[in-house]
Amino acid sequence: MTLPDNDTSRLDAISAAATDVAAQNVADLLAMAICHRPGEPALVVCDKRSWLNLVLSDAYRLALPNASFIDFDDVTPEAVLAAFAALPTGSLVVLIQSTSFRLEAFRIRIELFKRGLKVIEHVHLSRMPGVQGLHYIASLAYDPAYYRGVGHALKERIDRARHGMVDSGGEQLVFASPFESAKLNIGDYTGMNNIGGQFPLGEVFTEAQDLEAVNGRVRIFVFGDTHFLVNRPDTPITVIIEKGRVTGTENATPAFLEMLDIIRAHEGEVWVRELGFGLNRAFTREQLVNDIGTYERMCGIHLSLGAKHGVYAKAQFKRKQARYHVDIFAVTEAVYLDDERIYADGAWLVADAS
Repeated sequence: MTLPDNDTSRLDAISAAATDVAAQNVADLLAMAICHRPGEPALVVCDKRSWLNLVLSDAYRLALPNASFIDFDDVTPEAVLAAFAALPTGSLVVLIQSTSFRLEAFRIRIELFKRGLKVIEHVHLSRMPGVQGLHYIASLAYDPAYYRGVGHALKERIDRARHGMVDSGGEQLVFASPFESAKLNIGDYTGMNNIGGQFPLGEVFTEAQDLEAVNGRVRIFVFGDTHFLVNRPDTPITVIIEKGRVTGTENATPAFLEMLDIIRAHEGEVWVRELGFGLNRAFTREQLVNDIGTYERMCGIHLSLGAKHGVYAKAQFKRKQARYHVDIFAVTEAVYLDDERIYADGAWLVADAS
């Protein structure tokens, strides 16, 4: 169908404005997070299957005028692999994917890291149509003072805390245990082996050292469904947790119960593992995107259900038997570490979060 001229012009104007904002955001990421200098080699592999892909591809053309570009759909997998192989150590690879590029058994980001390359990965962009694309572009804005100040301050408090609590509006989930050493995804790669990862940025995560010390109730407003999409029930679901396991629910939807049943069928019980502190202020309870892996950066608390967590090894779980890691998002009214309130009114109360 052909759009009327005025609608076409309006879409062109929106796309042009979105491209300008995206170009500024990725330029800031390149300079301040990735520390990519203009003269260094860069390769952008993209596709054209969604509006957001087109906007981001054009944004990177503006931000990386000397980079090489490959349309994934126009070449063979061998040609892509050859382009990767030709890059010297320290080069940048940007992956702009409507879904997720497949190169047989080649795990793209991991293999690129092994070769000493910097990587910016944008995935599942086709899951975020319309205004969600604008939310995604906004989420790429990089404020180093905020992300690094709040991120490092959160890690410091998490690592020395003896216990914690999440208040989700009248329900409390208590972590009566110290936490594992927190991991950062804040655009500060100092001392790390790899530079880059999946974008957008904005998360500090941990879990209880003693998972059975997690008890209480938590109200959730979003969970990841069986298609890795955001599922937002009309009424928040209350999840009841005893000794680190889900033992009951209130106001649960059929889709949420189905997800719990799937985990139980393969793992026997539903464990609560990750405690995630999202920092990205572009995503809120009102401003969502469909892709659960992207929305995970939402400013607030998320948890994971299922025994799988590749970062923290626990003796009671065998890696091959732990299959599920399903994100759920708490109605975050307050967060306490020890007796210190560190979250209120939709913001973290550590460092300078202005």
